[in-house]
Amino acid sequence: MSKQYRSEALAAVHETALGLHESGSMDKQTLKVFDEMCLTPVEQLTPDQIRQIRLREKASQAVFARYLNVTTGLVSQWERGQKHPRGASLKLLTLVAKKGLQAVA
Repeated sequence: MSKQYRSEALAAVHETALGLHESGSMDKQTLKVFDEMCLTPVEQLTPDQIRQIRLREKASQAVFARYLNVTTGLVSQWERGQKHPRGASLKLLTLVAKKGLQAVA
């Protein structure tokens, strides 16, 4: 999954910082500062927020799950608060919340 940047300018800044880190010119702690500044933040979503995103997109749990590449049962567990999205799933949900399902289609 590609990184989501706050702007094209910050994407260029972050890619430069990443190159400096990979070459050994920048330490990991400094790179984290650039991550926070440049990358779109990913926040935890409540079960109700996940359900509202799905309903706003007029998608069944099965269709929503398909777009997010997870099982229908997992979407159900998210919406009931039994499990919480993490990693790539959380990033995709954040993207869908901001830009709609078409952003991940």
